[in-house]
Amino acid sequence: MTASRSIDLNSDLGEGFGPFRVGADEELFPLISSANVACGFHGGDPRMMSRTVERAKVHDVAIGAHPGFPDLTGFGRRTIAASAEEIRTDVLYQIGALAGIARAGGSSLQHVKAHGALYNLAVKDPTVAEAIAQAVRQFDSGLRFFAIPGSAPEAAGVSAGLAVVREAFANRAYHADGSLVARSIPGAVIEDADAVAARIIRLVQDGAIETIEGEEIAIEAETICIHSDTVTAVPIARAIRARFADAGITVRSVGYARG
Repeated sequence: MTASRSIDLNSDLGEGFGPFRVGADEELFPLISSANVACGFHGGDPRMMSRTVERAKVHDVAIGAHPGFPDLTGFGRRTIAASAEEIRTDVLYQIGALAGIARAGGSSLQHVKAHGALYNLAVKDPTVAEAIAQAVRQFDSGLRFFAIPGSAPEAAGVSAGLAVVREAFANRAYHADGSLVARSIPGAVIEDADAVAARIIRLVQDGAIETIEGEEIAIEAETICIHSDTVTAVPIARAIRARFADAGITVRSVGYARG
C-alpha cells in the first residue's frame, strides 16, 4: 500500500432521539467523509434523521443507512431473537425511512452498514448476513455495503451482487482471527487518540494492525469507522486526520466521483 492513497472515514451519527443526544455529531461532521445515520430502531427519530441528513449535506458528507435491532433501551447492542424474514424486512423498513427523508432533503443514500448487535451477529451467522444483504439489494442494488473483511456479510454482499466496502475500526481492539473484541472485555475500546491514530496510519499504509493478543494481522480496508459514542471520538478523529495529512492521504467517501 502507498501513502498517496485515499480512505473513507465513517462515523455513526444521529443516534439520539427526542431531547436525548448521543455522540458529538457537530464536531465530527467536518472530520469524516461518510455518516452512518440511525434509522429509528436503535436510535434516531424522524426529526433527528432529517437534521442529520441536513448537516451531512452542509459538510459534503455521504449518507448511509445504519439499521439495527428494534432496541432503543439497549441502544441496539442486545441480540434479539428474530427470523431471517424479520431481519430482512426490518432492515428494508429502516433503509426506506432514511432514504425518504434524504430524498426530501435533496440527498440520496450512498451505503448501508448494520449497527451493533445486528452487525456482530451477521459476522458470525451467514443467514443473518444474507437477510441484511438481500434487503439492501431489494431496495437498491447500487448501494454500497459495509462489511468486515473476510466476514459472512462480505460474502453475502458479494453473492447479492452488491459493491462491498471493507471496513476497519479505529478505536476497537481486534482478536487474532480478525474479529472485534467484545465490549465487555477490558481494552476492547481504545480511547487514547494518539495510540488510535498510530494504529490506523499503520493499517492504511501497511495493511496491518496489532491484536489484543499482541500479534499482527493483515487487514485491507477502504473505510475506517470512528465510533461517535466513544468519549474521545473527536480527538481521535482529529489525530487521524493530522496523521493522514502528514502522510499525504486524502479523506473522501467511497462514492466520491467528483473532480
